[in-house]
Amino acid sequence: MNEKLTLSYEVPADDFTRAGEASGSVKGMLKKMGVAPDIVRRVAIAMYEGEINMVIHAHGGTINVTISPEEIEMVLKDEGPGIEDIELALQPGFSTAPDNIRALGFGAGMGLLNMKKNSDEMVIDSTVGVGTTVTMKVYIK
Repeated sequence: MNEKLTLSYEVPADDFTRAGEASGSVKGMLKKMGVAPDIVRRVAIAMYEGEINMVIHAHGGTINVTISPEEIEMVLKDEGPGIEDIELALQPGFSTAPDNIRALGFGAGMGLLNMKKNSDEMVIDSTVGVGTTVTMKVYIK
C-alpha cells in the first residue's frame, strides 16, 4: 500500500448493539491488508474503547480513520458534554458512567486508559459543553 486510505464512521447514540461496528470494520480491513496482528489488535482495542465512550457519554459521534504505510490515525469527534478534568479521567477506575450503564458491564473507568495504552500517540481536546476530539495514532513498524 503506497497511498492513504480514509474511512469514516457514524457512531450512533445510546446504541450498544451497534457499538463496535466501526472498530470491527477497521480490524477486518487491516487484516485483509496484511497488517501485523499486534497492530490490528491495538487499533481495534483503542477504537472500540473510544466507540463505547461515545455511546455512553457523548450521544454518539464520528470516527475518521486514515491508514497509510507508516501509521493508522483515528480521530474520534463528538458533540457531547466534554471532559471536565482530563487528568482525572485518565486515572484507573475513574468513571462518570451512570449505574444503569455499569449494570450492563460498562463504565469501569478503563476506557481512556486502554485507548492510551494501545496507541503510540493520543491527544484529547475537550471543551465542556462543546464536545471532545480524541486523536490516536498507531505506528506500523
